[in-house]
Amino acid sequence: MKKGLSIALVSAALLLGGCQSAYYGAMEKVGYHKRDIMVDRVTDAKESQEEAQEQFSSALEEMQALLNHDGGDLEKAYNKAKDEYESSREAADDVSNRISKVEDVAEALFDEWQTEISEISKASLRRNSETKLRETQRSYDQLVRTMKRAESKMEPVLVAMKDNMLYLKHNLNAQAIGAIKGEFASLQTDISGLIKEMNKSIEESNKFIASIEGQ
Repeated sequence: MKKGLSIALVSAALLLGGCQSAYYGAMEKVGYHKRDIMVDRVTDAKESQEEAQEQFSSALEEMQALLNHDGGDLEKAYNKAKDEYESSREAADDVSNRISKVEDVAEALFDEWQTEISEISKASLRRNSETKLRETQRSYDQLVRTMKRAESKMEPVLVAMKDNMLYLKHNLNAQAIGAIKGEFASLQTDISGLIKEMNKSIEESNKFIASIEGQ
């Protein structure tokens, strides 16, 4: 059986079982270590943020189109904006899930690394490994801070979107649309801030991946 297929089968089986420690152990047996899993999960988290950026931007465009609606099927325009809001919620949930997975494997990796350092008998090698561990932890801490900061920007945007969608659901007319136009400027600012924070997180992810792969 090819290594790639082995990893895929082990991964699928153990994730269904829900036991992360067993999952890491089984993956290591097929040559896929926690460090490798860490890189993959940071990459996945980065990609989920890139997708979320696009989704929030798309939602903003549809809301703008709804607010600038000047005839035709108003309900159709509303439904498009509502669909984009719901897709944004799904994208945000995916980002949060990916970040949690990064945190899980990081804890397992650092615990294992610290334990194995104590098993190194030669002092110079032990000191070198301790230095690398501290450097990696500092880089990881910076990564998680930027990820969490970007993540925290999503919920206020989603709440504002939901408020607007619910208000328009029961008052779908030109007057109602005019009433929320003042809220739109604030929403634009919030989404711009969210995208800016996500860009920082994506950049930090790239730096972290490079540092891990360079070790």
